[in-house]
Parts: sequence; C-alpha cells; structure tokens
Amino acid sequence: MKKLITLITIFLFTTPHLLADNLKFSNSENGFLGMWTFDIDGGGIGWLNVHQEGDYLDAELLWIGGSVTPVSHVYLADENTLVVTRTNEVKRNDTRKHTITSTLRITRNGDEITGTMTGPHWDGPGENVSTIKGKRLAPVGPAPDLSQVKYGKKIKLFNGKNLNGWRPIDPKKANGFKVEDGQLVNNPVQPKDGHHISYGNLRTEQEFEDFNLKLEVNVPKGNNSGIYLRGLYEIQVVDSYGKPLDPHNMGALYSRITPSEGAEKPAGEWQTLDITLVDRHVTVIFNGKKIIDNQPVDGPTGGAISSDVFAPGPIYLQGDHGNVAYRNIVLTPVL
Repeated sequence: MKKLITLITIFLFTTPHLLADNLKFSNSENGFLGMWTFDIDGGGIGWLNVHQEGDYLDAELLWIGGSVTPVSHVYLADENTLVVTRTNEVKRNDTRKHTITSTLRITRNGDEITGTMTGPHWDGPGENVSTIKGKRLAPVGPAPDLSQVKYGKKIKLFNGKNLNGWRPIDPKKANGFKVEDGQLVNNPVQPKDGHHISYGNLRTEQEFEDFNLKLEVNVPKGNNSGIYLRGLYEIQVVDSYGKPLDPHNMGALYSRITPSEGAEKPAGEWQTLDITLVDRHVTVIFNGKKIIDNQPVDGPTGGAISSDVFAPGPIYLQGDHGNVAYRNIVLTPVL
C-alpha cells in the first residue's frame, strides 16, 4: 500500500512537469519553420512551407505536380526530425473509397534536409518509396521597384518557321509541337483505341535569369497548357472564360496567385500575355489588364524542373494537356 501511495505521489508531482516540458518542446524554436525546396529521386521537385499556428504546427506541400496543398498533418518527432502526412481519396466502386496516406519523414542538418516519402501504390500491391534532398529557401524579400529595372536587347524566341532554339525536355516522350502558318502549335493527339500516349514539354535551348516575356496565345475550348518561367513558375494557359476567379485560371501563377480580375477572351481567340519576372516577383498583364501586380512567388509550381529558384532556366511550354497555339514570343532580359 505504501508503495502504491509513493507511485501516485510521484505521478502527481512529475506529470505537470512532464507536460510543461512537452509543451516547451512543442513551442520551442523549431528549426524547420520556413520554406524548403527539394529534389525527388526519379525526377521532380518539391516545396514545403512549415509555420506555427498558435499551439500547433501547419504546413503546405508541393509534390512534383499539381497544386500546393495543405498537409494532412505535420509534427516534430524530435528537434531534427519532421513528419508530414498527405492523404488522397481513391474511389474503388460506387460504395467504397480508400484514403491513401503517404508519410514524409525529414531529417534536418542545419539548412539542409534529407528524407523519405513512403505510401502504398495507387493501383496495385506494394509500396512507393521516394527519397528527397533539399535546402532551406530564403525569404522572397521586398518587391523590386520596376521603374528602375533596365532591360537588354530583345530576343525573338520563336522565328515562325521552325523549332530552332527549342527542344523537348524529355526526348523519350512524344512531341506534339510543330510549326503551322507561322504559329507554334501543340496537338497531343490520343489514339481512338484508348492507348494513352505521353507527350512531352518543349523548352528553349537558352536559359535566362530575370526578364520580360511577351507573347500571344490561342486556346481552343476546353483546352489547357502552361508557360513556365525559368522552368520554375507556371503561368496558367487554359480556357477559363466566364469562370469565377481562381488560382488555376488563365494568367494565374498556377495554384499560387489568383488574378485580381478576369480578363479572358472566349476560347479560340488570340490573347496577349505580358509577363515580368524580377527578384522572385511576378507581374502579369493579360489582354491589357494588370491581373498580377509585382507579387512575391513563394516557391516553384507543379511541374517545375528545378528546385533552385536562383539559377537561370528556360522558358518551357506544357505539351501534355491539350491543344494550344503560340506566336510572337519575345523575351527581353533584365540587365
């Protein structure tokens, strides 16, 4: 009996201290706070933003493609280990859905991270395992004074005759781009037998730092493409005429910046884009209307080909989604 009383006494006196220690740990300086970019083995890049919200951690994740999305959960396993989970629902039949959970376990060494993402295969038995390696991403910083920006000589990226100066990003994939009537046209035709052909993206041979890019684009009804700035940031190209404002609409910085207003023309009409990228800030003038005004870009968008937001990169055009035509593509580099 005396032993039991002693144990209860120890529990009552030590538990508040243990709880306090745990609370102190959870609210202590967290070395994972902030933004990170990383390369994923097998191809693709990722981006993670970790932030403290009151008494809990939260985060947003970009994994290879698609949108930046809130994570399902994030927590510190210890001061140098962060665990992130993401979930997706898969419909099995009319009455059954599965929630697929993938777990990203990250180890930090200063401003560098390594980690492993594990989860079940989507369409069969077994497990997907991917490793990552990345670095802390410096804050974007203040918006540049665009009135003070000086430009170099204009570069005509498309000559209207052939694909000189352009090449597929992945030569193993089909190329749907060709030149017709002075236009750079993409038509990723799929066979009627249901066999899916994977089409690739088209990039400039040249790589650029900051710049202004002007072009014209024509998107048929229901179609979709994208213009990647330095291979990092997608300006969305899609038939979104008449739709409510959304970060996936025409002229948006895909899943990151919503246009301030809708400026689309009906599908099938030629439209103009005037895009400026300076110091990780983007301005978009769409059909003569400024829909993104010198806004900061926190990180890459889905489909980016590099995790290094400070390195030069190409202009690349998305080729695997649908029909689109471009013309009068002119880039003016920032000096």
